[in-house]
Amino acid sequence: MSGEAAGAIAYDTVLTQARLADGRHAAIGIREGRIAAIDAALAGGREEIALGGALVLPGLVDAHIHLDKSLVGDAWQPHRPGKSPSFSVMERVAIEAEVLARAAPVAERAAALVEMAVARGTTHMRSHVDIDPVTGLRSLEAVLAVRDRYKDALSIQIVAFPQRGLVSCPGTRELMEDAMRAGVEVVGGLDPAGVDHDVAGQLDVVFGLAERYGARIDIHLHDPGAEGLAELDEIARRTRALGMAGRVNVSHAYALGMVPTADAQRTAEHLATAGVSILTNAPGNHAYPSVRQLRAAGVTVIAGNDNIRDAWWPYGDADMLERAMLIGYGSGFLTDEELAIAFDLATDSAARALGIGDYGVRVGAYADLVVVAARNVAEAVVARPPRSHVFKAGKLVAQAGAFVRR
Repeated sequence: MSGEAAGAIAYDTVLTQARLADGRHAAIGIREGRIAAIDAALAGGREEIALGGALVLPGLVDAHIHLDKSLVGDAWQPHRPGKSPSFSVMERVAIEAEVLARAAPVAERAAALVEMAVARGTTHMRSHVDIDPVTGLRSLEAVLAVRDRYKDALSIQIVAFPQRGLVSCPGTRELMEDAMRAGVEVVGGLDPAGVDHDVAGQLDVVFGLAERYGARIDIHLHDPGAEGLAELDEIARRTRALGMAGRVNVSHAYALGMVPTADAQRTAEHLATAGVSILTNAPGNHAYPSVRQLRAAGVTVIAGNDNIRDAWWPYGDADMLERAMLIGYGSGFLTDEELAIAFDLATDSAARALGIGDYGVRVGAYADLVVVAARNVAEAVVARPPRSHVFKAGKLVAQAGAFVRR
C-alpha cells in the first residue's frame, strides 16, 4: 500500500485497474507530473480514473517525422510520381516545392499532425525541419510556434535539415547556424556523397556545428551500397574521435540492407563501438537495415514514421504502434519476444537515442503514458487498438482516440 494517511490527498491522479506489461494488475499514483507509486492498490488521489484492466504503456516516441511537410489538415493532394523509376531525392524535393507552394500554412498543417500523433499515443517526437535559402527560417519559426503551443501535450525535438544540400547550396551553412541559435537541438545532414558530393565537407560542417552548440546529430542517409557503408564508417569514426557516443543517429541507412551480410556486419560493429544509432521506418518498397543484425551487433535501433501524407508518399496516420507493426512485419517478427523488439524501437530505445530522461512505466519517471485494450505488448503491436487514454506528465491529453482540447 501507499503508506499515506487515510483520507489524505497523496496523488493528483490515481489510475486504477491498470494492467502492466509484465501482466500484473496495479494502481498507478501520479504526483506533480511523475509516477509516484505503483502498487496493488493506492488511495488518496484527487482524481481517480478506472482503466478496466487495460494495458498501460510508456508514451510512444516518434524519432523521425517532418511536421513542416505533411498535408494532414489540408486538402487531399494526389501523389505525383517522379519521371525516373529509381529513387531520386532531388527530384522529389522539386515536386515537393511545387506541392507545398499551394498548401495551407505550415503552422496549420503541423498542428493538425501533432494532434493526430498525440491522439495515437505519441508523447515525444523528433521533427526534421527544412532549412535552405528558399524557405529560410520560415518553416522553423512555424514549427517552433507549434512546439510551444502544444508543449503540455507533446515534447518536440527539432532537427535543422539541409534538404537542398549543405555545402553545395550557398547560404545554407549560415542559415543552419541561425537555426541553432534559434533553439534547435539537433544538426541534420543529407547524403553527403549523393547530394553534396563532398563527404568530408558536409560532415565537417555537421560535426562542427554540433560541437559548437553542444547539439546532437541526425543525418539522412539514402546513399546506396559500398558508398553508403563508407559514409557510415566515417560517421562512426568521427563520433568516436569527438566522444559523441549516444548523440549521433543516422536515419534510413539503406546501404546496410543492400550489401552482403558480412559487409553490413563490419559496419554494424563500427557503429556499435562508436555509439551511433540507426533509425528505420521499414519502407515497403526499399531495402533497409536488418533490425536483428544491428541489435545483435550492439547497435541501438529506433523507429519513426518519417513522411506522413505529403509529397513523398500518401500513407500514414502518425501511429507509432502501426509503425512498430510494419517493422515487425517487414522483419519477419512472429514471436512475442520479437514483437516486443519492434515495440522497443518506438519506446525505450528511441527515448535513449534521443536523450529523453526519466522515461518508462516506473516510479520516478514522467507520467507519459498510453492506455490500450490489449493483454500484452505483442497484442498491442499486432492489433494497434484505439488509445483509450494518453497522458503527458500526468495530464490527460487524448481520450477515446481523440485529442483533448484545453
